[in-house]
Amino acid sequence: MRARDERCLSVRPGVMAQHRPERPATIGRDDDARDRALLRRIAARDRAALEELYTLYHRGLARFLTRITYRYELAEEIINDTFWIVWQHAGEFRGASRVSTWIVGIAHRRALATLRHASVRPDVMLEGTAGTASDPQDTVEQRQLLDRALASLPLEQRLALELTCYLGHSCEEVAAITDCPVNTVKTRVFHARRKLQQLLPSLAGLPPPNR
Repeated sequence: MRARDERCLSVRPGVMAQHRPERPATIGRDDDARDRALLRRIAARDRAALEELYTLYHRGLARFLTRITYRYELAEEIINDTFWIVWQHAGEFRGASRVSTWIVGIAHRRALATLRHASVRPDVMLEGTAGTASDPQDTVEQRQLLDRALASLPLEQRLALELTCYLGHSCEEVAAITDCPVNTVKTRVFHARRKLQQLLPSLAGLPPPNR
């Protein structure tokens, strides 16, 4: 969030990180009722509910947004902007989708808007961002290989894979988040999986799988 927003809400990465529990990168898969209850409290201006929702979503959003921006500090800025919007508009959520779809949709739009004004290199994963929010059970080497492989995919394919495989959204939800047809999402996921199947063995120094 901007400095003026931080004074109002005190939801900052440094503060929240001290209290953030370890949890999978997948968000919102089975907890929509909980999230809706938190949104109702946020709409009533309950700051503790906002901090709880922020904590629950931070890990998954950090992974997702770092894949887009390649800069962890920029991803953190987008997360804070996202939850500032949640704070402002929680009362407008009508329940047509899962709360996770709504929040990730906000983050996706904020990321695209931010990237229009930021200088990033879409072909290189910056040092220090690899595996930022990956599954803690993965080894460092596995995370680095996956990061390198994902970074080589076109942005649309990378996002489709992240949203479906790592954040647990359906293709229909991803279509709503990215504002594109469902069949387009399915095609992007298919091609992303196929490319990763070829890329990962090569990056690991192994022969490619048989076609």
